[in-house]
Amino acid sequence: MARGVPGGYRIWDNRGQRWWGDLYELCPDDLLTELNGRADRARILTLMKRYRAQQR
Repeated sequence: MARGVPGGYRIWDNRGQRWWGDLYELCPDDLLTELNGRADRARILTLMKRYRAQQR
């Protein structure tokens, strides 16, 4: 699940009860839709890798 935090968005892991991944200043729409929708783990990891590579 994506949640707004000061400075952007973070991913909340309901199972682990902790923040997961990086802080995003602007959360991409397709990642946000997947997190708050089906939450397919493989698709989320693929999207996160793509956006992490763009940040570098």
